[in-house]
Amino acid sequence: MPARRSPKILPRSFYNRPTLTVLEELIGKVLVHEVRGRVASGVIVEAEAYIGEDDPACHAAPGPTKRNAPLYGAPGHAYVYLNYGIHSLVNAVTERQGTPAAVLIRALEPLDGVELIARRRGVTVTDDADRARLCRGPGNLTVGLGITLARNRADLTSGPLTIEDRGIAPDRIAWSRRIGINVGIERPWRCEWAGHAAVSGRARRQRQAAATR
Repeated sequence: MPARRSPKILPRSFYNRPTLTVLEELIGKVLVHEVRGRVASGVIVEAEAYIGEDDPACHAAPGPTKRNAPLYGAPGHAYVYLNYGIHSLVNAVTERQGTPAAVLIRALEPLDGVELIARRRGVTVTDDADRARLCRGPGNLTVGLGITLARNRADLTSGPLTIEDRGIAPDRIAWSRRIGINVGIERPWRCEWAGHAAVSGRARRQRQAAATR
């Protein structure tokens, strides 16, 4: 991994841009969560975009509701929701207020608090392969970082849940279709750190012929 620099929390202006631009530039950034003085973090290696009411896979597809209200709010806030009544999934809201869009964080490479993450996941880490699996998948990463529905609407530019720039950059970025959904699967709005061991769905994903841009 490239040399790191002093952490800098991403400003609101980072998120107040086209969602696909934010998606691409989030790869290599660091998701950080502090709970009762304990910090856990991970490098974002995979994420997906969900954009607008005309995206059938976006929660905004039916129009404004109480549940999806954060999507219509100011950029730079978290949209955390319960998936199938099991796991909380975390998204970063993007674009201007009133334009429903967000980036779903799908996988992390654990960075700070690896032992804490493993304890929360209830697994033992004995090698790099175990470590790579800790936050592989959107449900696993929220469990590992201790992110719950209580962080819905949290301001990502301050407070216990933030995303930082630590000067980490992927060697290559790949784009593909989104996974884990049944509609809107033709849209190539999934971005990953190409070849990274922590990326999820490696056996299922359908890569585009020209993976980089």
